[in-house]
This record gives sequence, structure tokens and C-alpha cells, in this order.
Amino acid sequence: MATVVGVRFRTVGKIYYFDPAGFEVTRGTNVIVETARGVEFGTVIMGPKDVDEESIVAPLKPLLRIATEDDIARESYNRSREQEAYAICKEKIREHNLEMKLIRAEYTFDNNKLLFYFTADGRIDFRNLVKDLASAFRTRIELRQIGVRDETKMLGGIGICGRELCCNTFLTDFAPVSIKMAKEQNLSLNPTKISGTCGRLMCCLNNEAETYEYLNSRLPKQGSYVMTPEGVTGRVQSVSVLRQHIKVIVENGDEREIREYSIDEINEAKRRREEGGRAYNAPEEQAKRKNEETKVRPERSDRGEKKSSSGKAKEEKTDVKAENNSKNTGNAQSKNKKRRRHRKKSQQQKNEGQKNE
Repeated sequence: MATVVGVRFRTVGKIYYFDPAGFEVTRGTNVIVETARGVEFGTVIMGPKDVDEESIVAPLKPLLRIATEDDIARESYNRSREQEAYAICKEKIREHNLEMKLIRAEYTFDNNKLLFYFTADGRIDFRNLVKDLASAFRTRIELRQIGVRDETKMLGGIGICGRELCCNTFLTDFAPVSIKMAKEQNLSLNPTKISGTCGRLMCCLNNEAETYEYLNSRLPKQGSYVMTPEGVTGRVQSVSVLRQHIKVIVENGDEREIREYSIDEINEAKRRREEGGRAYNAPEEQAKRKNEETKVRPERSDRGEKKSSSGKAKEEKTDVKAENNSKNTGNAQSKNKKRRRHRKKSQQQKNEGQKNE
């Protein structure tokens, strides 16, 4: 473990660790420290605290001193000179006809270096520009190309929400943002609505990404099948992530209904179903239910009456037909008996005639 203090050099800049070197400092104390750029003026953001040595970028440099009134006055003077340097550099860029946009000029505290931040679409050959700037300011010149996000962070502005930009007020680092975050939050994928002032995806999409990821993990997907508390299977039409409710399409006879349930009710129905002895299989249950409805489909009351009357008529016709069939069968049997008697009598007469001969 090592004792460190957190120091920030610019508004909403990164926090760097330094060795307090025995100085008693608190949050808001102005200090002078040595950095890779040289001697810098900074403000303590985080008081002395113990951190793991793995989180420290070696070597850990110490605080040089607590800023005096002269140091504060010098820092204010440097800020005023930066505006003049910005105007001169912008004029030089115009003279060299360079396709670059100047964003900011910064003096180090000891005036040993002057930094210019700019944006450009591609690589810029600014060697001649650096020579002109060095001869104009008589100090070391450094030009740094930055991205559109850093540009917006430096310039600031108002977001579409009406508040100051997050990157210019409290965000110290840019976290990765993806279109998946917008989809999980059910936001419109219109680029004008999910893009920030910089033209990139809004950083605030990442603020609630973990919360939405957890809430979405508890909900079924649209189009999947679930068991409702009434014991019927339905298809998920839509989900409400924040309310944790889903709308389910269920079949009620010949009609379809849309019912709304909380995810807790759905989970409880699923648990009861699984404890009943059979695993829950929504598509299988839905198919089984459709087959049962196909075999036995209830009829309406008025149609039932018609069906009953027509059924009686059919039964009467069937009885008449059966009676006719029985009569026909009886007549045929009597005719056959007469034929057999006639044949027998004829045979007897024939036999008697043969005997007489």
C-alpha cells in the first residue's frame, strides 16, 4: 500500500496520483507538481489515501510545494497569454493554408512549453508551422491532434437534454459506448437522437447500461412463449423493461386477447408448472392446446339450436328409412318363401307323373 493524493490540472481532466511528500493537503488545495511535461499547477481533488501499488504508475512523483499567492497569480497570467497565443496560431494556420481546426492553446506553468490542440480529417504536415510558431513565441512548441470527443470536452456546450455536457462537467474518462446499449434501452436508433454534440454515440447511454442489462435478463424475448397465471400458454407481444411487465397474446376460443402481467407473476406460474411434475415447454403446450381446440370446438348458442333442430330432422329421416328398409326386407323374404313352395310343388307333381308311367 502507498499513500497518495489525487491532483487534477484542468477542469474535468484526469486525476493523477502524487506522493504527498509530507505536505498536509486537503481537497481544493492548489499545489505545484512535476510532470512529464514539466512543472505544473494543479488542484488536489482527492486527499491522502492508501491505494494498491498496482494502481500506481511508477515512478510516483512527489508534490513540490503548496501553491503560493505568486504561483496563483502566475497561473492566471499564463491563462491570459493562452488567448493571445491561440489567435496568433490561428493566423499562422491560415497563412500556411492547412486543413486543421485549432481547439486550444496551453502554457505549462514554467513557460518552457506551449501546446496547441487541433483536429483534422487526416495527417497534417505542420513542420513549417512549428518553425514559425517557435520563432514567434521563443519557446518549445508542441502540436497535438485530438479526436472529436476530446474537442467537445475542451470546448463544452449544451446537450440535447438541456444540461451542460457530461464530458465537460464530471466525466474524466470516455467509456466505450455501443449501439447495443441503445437497443437494450428500447431507444430510437435514429442517429440524430442517440448522438451527442460530438457526433458520436452519447456517453450517457453507458450510465444505465448495467441496470438495463440486468432488467432485460429477467424478461422473456418478444415472440417467445410463456405460461400465464391462468394456466394457458401465450406469445409475448411486447415488454416494458423499467416496469418489468410483459404483454401476452392468448387465445380465448375463436378470439385472441392481449393480457398484461408482471414478470413475477409469470415466473410464479412457471415455477408452479415445473413443480407439478412436468418441465415447462411453452411451444409444446401451445401446439397441444390448438389440437384439442381443433377436435372439439364449441358452437354458439344460436347455432346450437339450429343444429339441434336439424339433428332431429335427420333422426326422423333415418327412422323412416330404417322402417322402409325393414318392410322391403320382409316383402322380399315372403316372396322367396312362395317361390320355394311353388318349386317344391312342381317337383312333387313331376315325380308322381313319372311313377304312373
